[in-house]
Amino acid sequence: MQLSVYWVYDIPNWLFCLLTIFVFVAFGVAGLLPTRNWVRRQHRINHSHNDIVGYYLAAITVFYGITLGLVAVGTWTSYSDVGAKVDREAEVVSSLYRDVGGYPEPLRDALQNDLKEYTRYVINTGWQQQRRGIVPVGSAIFMERFQKRLLAFEPATAGQQILHTESYKQFNNLVEARRARLNAVTTGLPGSLWAMVIMGALISITVTLFFDTQSLSMHLWMTVLMSALLGLMIFLVGTLDNPFRGEVSVGPDSLKMVYDQLMSGK
Repeated sequence: MQLSVYWVYDIPNWLFCLLTIFVFVAFGVAGLLPTRNWVRRQHRINHSHNDIVGYYLAAITVFYGITLGLVAVGTWTSYSDVGAKVDREAEVVSSLYRDVGGYPEPLRDALQNDLKEYTRYVINTGWQQQRRGIVPVGSAIFMERFQKRLLAFEPATAGQQILHTESYKQFNNLVEARRARLNAVTTGLPGSLWAMVIMGALISITVTLFFDTQSLSMHLWMTVLMSALLGLMIFLVGTLDNPFRGEVSVGPDSLKMVYDQLMSGK
């Protein structure tokens, strides 16, 4: 979310949901009560324009619903893609760790220790920074150290040459996977798109105020339910907008699994 409201990711999800719904419901109720008599005067004859208002509301909600649906699908796709990038990084770390296990000592232990320190840093330190929207750069130290050691090795046999080539290929894959993850830290909808989402919801709620009904309670409940639904949908988009932030976020589970199952015992 690009509107300087990142504080919503620091509160519980249920509170974020209630606040979002409350804001839109409050807008609808606050607009309904003072405008009810004015709207009735505009109708002149009781309910004379309700059908026209209904047509307008249907048209607006169709256009807005399609747009909001596409935004929701887009944020979910982005969220899923980020999760896939993290899984990819974990796969490459695992493969590279096994590959360097074929090097002679003491290089083997040195390379595997670099990968262990890299993975541990990403899980324990880097991920906490990502959850605050900070791009972690500390892992570059382990990558550079690993690369220097790998480049310094001179294969003595054909088998070592094959192993060395495959290991360097996997290292390049790790560099690319790491960069893809870091680029995703600041992923989010642009401010202009968020403005459209919010303004579209407010316009949709405003159109409901132009209905003329004899029962205030019925009109009130219609407005409240419409506002609550829009607030709930915007909450959904908000929770998925920044994949590394909030309770609904991409975690380092795949990297933890690699570390626990492959590295922690050594």
